[in-house]
Amino acid sequence: MVDYLIIGSGLAGISFAEIALRNEKTILVLDNNSQNSSKIAGGLYNPVILKRFSEVWQAQEQLVLMNEFYTFLEEKLKCKVDFKRPILRKFFSIEEQNNWFAASDKVALAPFLSTQLISKKYSGIDSPYGYGEVLQTGYVDTALLLNKYREYLKENNLFKEESFDYDALQIESDGIRYKDIQAKHIIFAEGFGMHSNPYFKHLPLDGTKGELFIIKAPQLDLDVIVNTSVFILPLGNDLYKVGATYNWKDKTDLPTEEGKIELEERIREIITCDFEIVEHFAGVRPTVKDRRPLVGTLQNCESIHILNGLGTRGVMLGPAMAKALFDNIEHQIPLNKEIDINRFLHKGQQ
Repeated sequence: MVDYLIIGSGLAGISFAEIALRNEKTILVLDNNSQNSSKIAGGLYNPVILKRFSEVWQAQEQLVLMNEFYTFLEEKLKCKVDFKRPILRKFFSIEEQNNWFAASDKVALAPFLSTQLISKKYSGIDSPYGYGEVLQTGYVDTALLLNKYREYLKENNLFKEESFDYDALQIESDGIRYKDIQAKHIIFAEGFGMHSNPYFKHLPLDGTKGELFIIKAPQLDLDVIVNTSVFILPLGNDLYKVGATYNWKDKTDLPTEEGKIELEERIREIITCDFEIVEHFAGVRPTVKDRRPLVGTLQNCESIHILNGLGTRGVMLGPAMAKALFDNIEHQIPLNKEIDINRFLHKGQQ
């Protein structure tokens, strides 16, 4: 008997696994590597929605938990995954500058928006109007993190690589049974794969496809992340991760010519130098129409739970949402109504 059987080892799954282990719970993680959105994600964390100049929901609380979480994981896994980097918003006009300074006066945004205009010239970028700097930002190397964490799980016999068979799940009086595994609780953290889950497929998960590049640009000299209609993130050795597109119709994780053209056009709006596309990849983000995660417990079954819908901000949301679910299960601390799947009950969706 284990305390938690966790289905999925993306950001949601490993966040819950780690919090359970830290609280001396026993776990087993199952994954078939079919969902790759966490692996190929940009991995940025940014407390401001720059398109609308609004604060990310519960940004400060998430940042505190996130910083502690990744610092601990770096020590545990003995590798660097969290890279603190400024995010600079390139301005295209005086009006954009004025909008920035107006936003920085708002109480909720003041901790995150610098009031100092950045006028530094970066080779390969024409920026006559300068930049605004977002504070408390950076990125997590999600591919490295997930690979290292899965290695750790495998070394400790806490991981099985297999597809989950929903028909083999049995609900028992003291938890669940899955084949030869008994567990007090099962956590479904499957990302977009939730659409195959008979227990939760009624929830309004609306996957959003994103396409990204790795480009090589020797004439581009950046040591910060630049964000406008796309982000440009320096990886070293003249390589940059660039993304991302948003496609609400295509639910495949295959790169497209349409996505390639769109990304190339957007890159050329920002940089003036030549670049070469080294890699082109895609994934489907698990997004929800109301922009809040899907966290909670199946009605009338205290042993079946979900942790999903982290969307484009999985790096920030993962640790906080995993903790909220764990505290709800173990200590009966109520979930915030904005994330609880019960918010869809009145719509006849659960």
